[in-house]
Amino acid sequence: MKNVLVTGANGQLARCIEKAASAFPELALHMASREILDIEDQDAILNYLREHGIDICINTAAYTAVDKAESEKEQAFAVNASAVKALAGSCASNNIPLIHVSTDYVFDGTKTSPYQVTDPVNPINVYGASKLAGEQYVQELCSRYFIVRTSWLYSEYGHNFFKTILKHANAGNPLTITTEQLGSPTNANDLAVALLTIANSGSNAYGVYHFSNEGEATWYDFAEAILEESGQLASTDLAKTDHYRTFAERPAYSILDNTEIYGEFGITPIHWRESLKTLFVENNNHK
Repeated sequence: MKNVLVTGANGQLARCIEKAASAFPELALHMASREILDIEDQDAILNYLREHGIDICINTAAYTAVDKAESEKEQAFAVNASAVKALAGSCASNNIPLIHVSTDYVFDGTKTSPYQVTDPVNPINVYGASKLAGEQYVQELCSRYFIVRTSWLYSEYGHNFFKTILKHANAGNPLTITTEQLGSPTNANDLAVALLTIANSGSNAYGVYHFSNEGEATWYDFAEAILEESGQLASTDLAKTDHYRTFAERPAYSILDNTEIYGEFGITPIHWRESLKTLFVENNNHK
């Protein structure tokens, strides 16, 4: 058995990891919420790693409120950078590989072809800058790391676009959704499987990877697909806008090139539309 520490245990991605774990019997997950382990406290991390005999760490803890980050810069950097520094340092001193989840927001969105792992980073908001700082700490302090950037995460857990659209549709609210940004809606359940696959692989192909579902969509396209799959498209007043004001600037283009993660870990590409359909089927089956 391999002991795997998963930080941010209350978040949507960690909950998806916990759900996916049954397919990885060789991994024993240690789910740590902030109440159990303060990852800004290096001594607490070191004690936890030793007490539980941790073999590998998956860091899903993150400050993800993109708009609020503009006015809560200190908080965003505390979680996305300082805490990552403490975690990376602790993993490094114990020679434990760290799998760290990052974001498409480290890029500025000015490209028109999928972002490669080697493309220059240039965040355009506080959230992106804080996540980039976290990446840099991992690279600086760890020799054994996998940084996995992802995009437009959603699932049946937590707060996300998918759940917000369903909530408004169920309440009969009209929806006006932006067509300004192009990205790949990514089912956090698929990312969870990818992260556990890396943890289970024993690979030493350390470095930066991208993982998202395949295909591209605007937020409007994604909303339309959610309503279609839920059978609420005809009954919902859905409109598009090419200018939707937000507090934080967002990358206009967020498509990630996933070639490396597929090739290295044998992960199968799944189109975002197919994955969305699967989520509805699974949730209906569990009702």
